[in-house]
Amino acid sequence: MKINKLFLTLALLLSLTAQAFSAGTSSSDKKPSYKNAVKLIEAAKKYESKDKMDKALKRYKKAQKILLELDKKKPLQADTLNYLGFTTRKLGDFETGEKYYLLGLQVDPKHVGINEYLGELYVVTDRINLAKERLEILKSCNCEEYQELKEIIDGTKKSKY
Repeated sequence: MKINKLFLTLALLLSLTAQAFSAGTSSSDKKPSYKNAVKLIEAAKKYESKDKMDKALKRYKKAQKILLELDKKKPLQADTLNYLGFTTRKLGDFETGEKYYLLGLQVDPKHVGINEYLGELYVVTDRINLAKERLEILKSCNCEEYQELKEIIDGTKKSKY
């Protein structure tokens, strides 16, 4: 009889421990990931294209928060710095955005995304000669980023900021 009581008590304790543990590991407790940040940025871009700026900015802020956490854990990753520059620029802080881009270029000078986005920042901040330098770096990549930046520099495509 005592063994049965002891067994039931242990089983109950294990059950309560498992419930408590699972309650603390909900899907909202996920570790921040680069993939999640990119999904938020893509969603923000879609909202931005529909002129739903409040929704876009909300997603850029969430993505930026994730990217900042990732940068603390694993600094100097060109892709992370690229999107840190992008989200920071989209949130209106061009100076800090530029710093992230330039740091990313120190890591990977030929990074296609950084060169395009930095070129866009230069256009928006009226530094066309610097934007053309970024375009020149992209010239040999045979990529859509080259064409995008070229159109923005030429004024055939508008950059929101």
